[in-house]
Amino acid sequence: MLLEEFDPSFHAVIDASMCVHPVENLPEIAVSCFSRHLFEAVLSFFQPERVCGVGGANGKAPVYAVGYRGKRIAFYESRVGEPACIGDFEDLIAMGLKKLILFGNCGVLDRSIEDCGIIIPTRAIRDEGSSYHYAAAADFIDVNRMYRDVFRQVLADCGCPYVEGTTWTTDAPYRETAEKVRRRKAQGAICVEMECAGMQAVADFRGVDFFQFFYAGDNLDHSQWQSRSLSGHVRLDDKSKIALLAFELAAKL
Repeated sequence: MLLEEFDPSFHAVIDASMCVHPVENLPEIAVSCFSRHLFEAVLSFFQPERVCGVGGANGKAPVYAVGYRGKRIAFYESRVGEPACIGDFEDLIAMGLKKLILFGNCGVLDRSIEDCGIIIPTRAIRDEGSSYHYAAAADFIDVNRMYRDVFRQVLADCGCPYVEGTTWTTDAPYRETAEKVRRRKAQGAICVEMECAGMQAVADFRGVDFFQFFYAGDNLDHSQWQSRSLSGHVRLDDKSKIALLAFELAAKL
């Protein structure tokens, strides 16, 4: 199978360092989210300084430096979908980024997880393609091996309940069939998203620090799909408070 053709060589025909250059004033740690509504709401809390941009043929997304609890932190909007999200991550690593905290919405496979509830993934099911270019073939990849205890303490300090478990990373959200949901639940998955497995594989391959958490959105554990707070403008105040958890974690690293 082609997905088993992992090549561990660090030398690629095209490398991010050929496309971007180190950015002198880029903070070594970044926080990133996916929702445009949430990104703009959180950015308004700060006095941001634009330091660079990431993206491709469909446009550049600005990367800002912001100050939080005396620490300078990069903040940018990640693109949805693993290949695009990874491409920006690769570019930022080449620019000088050392640590990334990524958070975003996910679907739940366990209806008991409350809308906007915090989820810490501990491993990801690799039902996608990008991770197989960064790690040898396997059904799972361990995620968030670093900083899990630190984030648990952040949540405890803020009085935020959370759950931990396996996430299902897919690259085909419109192919989350009832049978696949049943299979992934049998494998232990409590939620589903589109980036975690690949982003962790990149971080492991490149030797940078990475942590990702989710806030629960739509519910797939029902006879009919329930959108709940999936739309970016829904419960935006609650999501903005969740975003500050990422900055609290960044301030401690």
